[in-house]
Amino acid sequence: MFVHLAIHHPKPEHTEDLLASMRRVDDAAQGAPGLIQIGAWKDQRSDRLVGLALWESQQAFEASADRIFRAVANDPFDQWCQRSPDIFHLTEP
Repeated sequence: MFVHLAIHHPKPEHTEDLLASMRRVDDAAQGAPGLIQIGAWKDQRSDRLVGLALWESQQAFEASADRIFRAVANDPFDQWCQRSPDIFHLTEP
């Protein structure tokens, strides 16, 4: 299994904009070969938003990533976010 985890730091006034962007990524990923689950989450103790995608393999993620993220290529993340997201690519040890 391969996990793509993105922790976003939106400006409070753009939380909904960023959530909508994350949902566009979720929609674009639907039906991708090897995708197990994808979704956007809000941390209850902070303003952070978390994108979590579970894949059968890193290869499956890499084969679909460009197409999926093209859906948000023009979104103004620099205006919506306090800083760049923390991105993790996790594999089982």
